[in-house]
Amino acid sequence: MRYCAAFALVFGSVTIGERSNAVDSASPYETFGGDTVRCVINTGNENYGRNGFRTGFSYDLLREFGRHIGAEVKITLADNHCDYVDSLEKGTIDIMVLPDTCDHHGNGIILSRKIDNMVWAINSDDIAKIKEVNTWIATYTETEAYRRMWVQYHKAVNPLSKFERGMISSKISPYDKLIKEYAGKLGWDWRMLAAVIYQESKFSINTVSHRGATGLMQVMPATARYYGVTDLLDPEENIKAGTMHLARLERLYGDEGMTDFEMIKFVLASYNAGEGRIADCRNLAAARNLNTNRWDDILKVIPSMREDATLQEVNLKFGKFNGTETMNYVDNILNIYSAFCEICPA
Repeated sequence: MRYCAAFALVFGSVTIGERSNAVDSASPYETFGGDTVRCVINTGNENYGRNGFRTGFSYDLLREFGRHIGAEVKITLADNHCDYVDSLEKGTIDIMVLPDTCDHHGNGIILSRKIDNMVWAINSDDIAKIKEVNTWIATYTETEAYRRMWVQYHKAVNPLSKFERGMISSKISPYDKLIKEYAGKLGWDWRMLAAVIYQESKFSINTVSHRGATGLMQVMPATARYYGVTDLLDPEENIKAGTMHLARLERLYGDEGMTDFEMIKFVLASYNAGEGRIADCRNLAAARNLNTNRWDDILKVIPSMREDATLQEVNLKFGKFNGTETMNYVDNILNIYSAFCEICPA
């Protein structure tokens, strides 16, 4: 696995007494050498499944640790091409989170005690840091706040499996609170926004597409910059950027005379394919005397968007368009939304 690079296992070598002494003898800022703690999360390939949401859980734990020591935490995902052992040794990062099941070889790294099924790797010269981390883990994992966080991620199984079993639940994902907040700003049923996020990422914050779309709502970096968002790994920032884009698309169709439900379908299609592609589809529908405000009529012309002959029929600003993904995308979200309404009745 990609995270099984060179590590040294120095596990459990720090006693509780030593950890307590370290906390008493040094302030958090002295321990970590500044007001920013730089962290990398390396959870491997398991983003979403029966073991919970490893990256999201680890992300929240690191943020909680930052609050404990009074420091800002900068969190990134591991890159396949980076040597994080070297980064830890040089001090360019402070903590790397990785699964406790990894093989550990080499020198220069010390691992924390386990927190759930993960460990935090730190430069083996930084004994004060590992003592600070281990003391916090020992204390925090005994709290009610930790129990709630653990349940939030580990009990959030695939919501569609709940639907298949006929289950009723008040929860859909670990991010329901954020989804409700931003759906309210958008004026949407929160379950519709949850369906978009499920379709995009299965609620995994570390989902990255081959095109570079990132995070819960698969936001492109250029789109994020347009809306003033810089950290797409941050669940709230990602949802903020995604919903700002959805709101812009709604405004685009707001004067077209569509019903609310039709507008949702056009917004979803545009979120997937881009508004330019959907504008081309509507232009072709208009040329064929179809209703450009009905998604079902747009579906009638999308197969023709793949054909060379269509280029002679109407000006397609963005060229030919396969459209299969977008058709399936809209259908999938509407079906997921229907399932979420069954799981979480209003």
